[in-house]
Amino acid sequence: MTNVRLASIAITVALACGAPKRPAIAELPWPVRNGPLHNGSAAPKDARGVPTEWDESKGQNIAWKIDLEGFGHSTPVIGNGRLWLTAATEDGKQQFLYAIDTETGRVLYHKLLFENPEPEKLGNAVNTYASPSCVLEEDAVYAHFGTYGTARLDPKTAEVVWERRDLPCRHFRGPGSSPIVWKNLLILTFDGIDQQYVEALDKRTGKTVWHVNRSTDYHDLGPDGKPSAEGDQRKAYGTPVAVDVAGKAQIVSVGSRAIFGYDAETGKEIWTVTHKDFNAAAPPLVFENTVIINTGSGGASLMAIRLDATTQGDVTETHVEWSRTKGNSRLSAPALDGDRVWMITDNGILYGVDAKTGKELAAQRLGGSFVASLVVAGEHVYACDEKGITNVLKTSVPPEIIAKNPLADGMRASPAVADGAIYLRTFQSLYKIAAKPPN
Repeated sequence: MTNVRLASIAITVALACGAPKRPAIAELPWPVRNGPLHNGSAAPKDARGVPTEWDESKGQNIAWKIDLEGFGHSTPVIGNGRLWLTAATEDGKQQFLYAIDTETGRVLYHKLLFENPEPEKLGNAVNTYASPSCVLEEDAVYAHFGTYGTARLDPKTAEVVWERRDLPCRHFRGPGSSPIVWKNLLILTFDGIDQQYVEALDKRTGKTVWHVNRSTDYHDLGPDGKPSAEGDQRKAYGTPVAVDVAGKAQIVSVGSRAIFGYDAETGKEIWTVTHKDFNAAAPPLVFENTVIINTGSGGASLMAIRLDATTQGDVTETHVEWSRTKGNSRLSAPALDGDRVWMITDNGILYGVDAKTGKELAAQRLGGSFVASLVVAGEHVYACDEKGITNVLKTSVPPEIIAKNPLADGMRASPAVADGAIYLRTFQSLYKIAAKPPN
């Protein structure tokens, strides 16, 4: 039997069993916070030629560097020769959108979007008022700052098409959930200490299409019906993913204490898996017939949930294919590289895990402190620490350390890759790292 025939049979069986389809690769090189496949890996055409070594003091492979006003940990999104990112004043009273020419580093727009007379205090030394990343399409850029405001802008002129400032949430530790686009919907996530919900807006008009409250039982209400302790136990910073399951699109969203699958068209809850953690921030990773979840602070578990036509209701006891309870990342989002998951712990241990079984394949101690998510470009994984050192490793088993590249300032924003370059946002600056001949 020919290989073509075997492939055809495999596809037919997968469809019959309701195996999920992963998100299609986007035409833009880095349209959302975790790249064109929503999994932290660059497209092959964009990964080619990304440098593995650079030296700021010598100008080696530093295409350009610009200083940024304000603060923010949002990841750059990139397409059509422009890079977009958000920033805010340290006190959160002003929030901005940047558009930067990727070839020259010239600032095309530095636009004040929202002003907040009395923003809620962050209560968190790690977060900022500009941590959610933008979403970029050919004809739109969507900027999101949690409850402080969401806007669609024209990517050619940076003119505001619509804005929403009426979606309430007490973030408590600051906003962190980035939006995604599915068809004509912009999906927003609000997991605060007062309320937790997902909101779908018509991306053309900004009007609400559906709203769904989390059905989580937090087990922490006092006799008066109010939370017994205000704080992190209800918090999350999740960015969802859209996936086709048995011919129907679902939004997979991770909140505090529970994971949900929602009908993308209506917002109706389809299934849930409970867990014991909070502060979940990593987007789900779609692999074969599973979605791989990082549950955040607390136990920080990594688990694979089977998605098929039978995934309905509470499937905590029936559809968790594997669960890894130790040695997981907490703040840095894992990246999917083929059939491997790469992740790094807060204190700098890089792990490689088999995406099918959850088996640990490799461990490499790098040292340092990590918040920024991993990025895979070709045969290399890039890990940026809080001091501004980018560790570059070959994605072999065991991983091979290729270089440690320091910059002048620290990093918590995740990298982005486009057209053979990697873009790094430090606390104060933005760098384009691209190969160039020596002087």
